[in-house]
Amino acid sequence: MSSTSLDGHDFKLGLFSPNCSGGLAMTTVAERWDASWSANLRLARLADDAGIDFVLPIARWIGYDGASDFHRNVLEPIPWAAALLAATRRITIFATVHTAFNHPVVSAKQLATLDQVGGGRAGLNIVAGWNEPEYRAMGLRLPESHDERYALAQEWWDHVHALWTREGTFDLPGRFFDLEGVESAPKPVRGTLPVINAGSSPQGRAFAARNADFVFTGLRDPDDGADVVEQIRTAAKREHGRDVGVMTPAFAVCRPTRREAEEYLRHYAEDNADWAAVDQLMKLQGAHTESFATEALRTFRPRFAAGHGACPLIGSPDDVAEQIARYADAGLAGMTLSFVDYLGELEHFAAEVLPRLQRRGIRLPRA
Repeated sequence: MSSTSLDGHDFKLGLFSPNCSGGLAMTTVAERWDASWSANLRLARLADDAGIDFVLPIARWIGYDGASDFHRNVLEPIPWAAALLAATRRITIFATVHTAFNHPVVSAKQLATLDQVGGGRAGLNIVAGWNEPEYRAMGLRLPESHDERYALAQEWWDHVHALWTREGTFDLPGRFFDLEGVESAPKPVRGTLPVINAGSSPQGRAFAARNADFVFTGLRDPDDGADVVEQIRTAAKREHGRDVGVMTPAFAVCRPTRREAEEYLRHYAEDNADWAAVDQLMKLQGAHTESFATEALRTFRPRFAAGHGACPLIGSPDDVAEQIARYADAGLAGMTLSFVDYLGELEHFAAEVLPRLQRRGIRLPRA
């Protein structure tokens, strides 16, 4: 059985949301990420060569208000992942799938095909759904309760997993997807795909603990992270007998000096923040998710402009390496990274921060 970039027990690093205009930064600066296909292809090859472990996209159909066109131009994750898997050699490429908008029989075959293209390097990010304007755009109604959203997501994943692991023709009864005479081939290379799920609400964390290999959850800081990791891992082991890893998103501003990093953060995330987009996103997340409490949303407003509410990694290469080390020490399995300009900034991060993490034993050298 082939190995993947997610195997092993050292700290994993991935790129988050490069398929979306703006990435995670809600800013009007000229160098903001445009999410073009050519830029994504160059970025994936750079990340592959640098030893970044995975790339995680966002699935989005409706953008946000504001001057920056934040998340209006989005490369759809399934064809995006297929093309990147064909163009890279080691890195894991995830596809993000909304369970309410994608039929499990179609998704099972699409995802298995991705894995065949990548020789076992595809991954699945399961999204139960929260963005109410997107439901309207799809002609659907957003279920009012988290329980209903996650009941649908559980049935969707149970069906997909059955299609990957069962042979022949069979029925898959269900409340949301009542299927007769289904079959699916090819199968994933390793029988299934590594699964990420963002779980911050009680229902979301319970779903992730039951089904995901990596629980993707927002944190305030590394101290908060240690408690969250303990809670999630304990619950997964106690209730499902499973070992899960916990990851969190981060945005990085790494410059030769801390002062330069802080000045650039202020430049893009305060002086040139797209506050209309920030407020629209915060309004939607406050109304339809439990990822952040209401008070935390208000407190996190600058962090939303800087990186969608993710954890900040700000400073010199020594500073950023130290901050990442604190998350590793808190027990996290890894984290995702975003930048204002992924291409330009990842090259500096790979040259300066990754060697520091290796010297500290946080990451092992990648072949």
